[in-house]
Amino acid sequence: MDNERPLVLMVEDDLDITVLNKKWLEVAGYETISAETLDEARMLLKIRSPDVIILDILLQDGNGLGFFPEPRQNSSAPVLFLTAQAKPEERLAGLVSGGNDYITKPYDIAELSVRVKNFITLKQNANKPVENVVFGSLKLDIISGLAYLNGVDINLSAKEFALLQVFVSNRDKAMDIDYLYKRVWGNQGGAEAGVGAVRTAVSRLRVKLEDSEFMIVARRGAGYSFIKE
Repeated sequence: MDNERPLVLMVEDDLDITVLNKKWLEVAGYETISAETLDEARMLLKIRSPDVIILDILLQDGNGLGFFPEPRQNSSAPVLFLTAQAKPEERLAGLVSGGNDYITKPYDIAELSVRVKNFITLKQNANKPVENVVFGSLKLDIISGLAYLNGVDINLSAKEFALLQVFVSNRDKAMDIDYLYKRVWGNQGGAEAGVGAVRTAVSRLRVKLEDSEFMIVARRGAGYSFIKE
């Protein structure tokens, strides 16, 4: 079995539908496994890690909506409901329960295949490590947590690096102190501690960026902006 292919788990008690989906998905390049009941699905989730789960709602041994949060305990795979329940309130219940998408029967098999492909693509992109961010003469090495100006390490602390990363990702935008504090420090210490921590880190960043084209500008009533001259 080729474990390099994305794996799709189908939980469906209609054999004809399972066979059809299996044929299309395997031609599209996916490995498939299937279960006719929720119990079978539970067993498969203990031994395999699917990339996408296609889940019917009305099954022999229970309701697929009630299956949550079990898939989330064993897998981070997105769940696509494939069901005959087509009422708006039923679709909403599926999404509220934890489903990522919802297709009603009868359905277009090509559409199902495309939606699975979209989930796989999103997951693959999310798993790609972001190693470097380059902005002018500034380079952030995300893996090592080091920042360079014109190739020279500017010796940032972990918090300073995290704050600079927020600034670079939101350049030219005004961000208030509370937002910056939560992004970098979480909710430690309360509002007063947050003001002091952010102002101190901003002051240190300004010193380390003073010979560059970058500025951290205080916006009255709006916080700080990171700009490039």
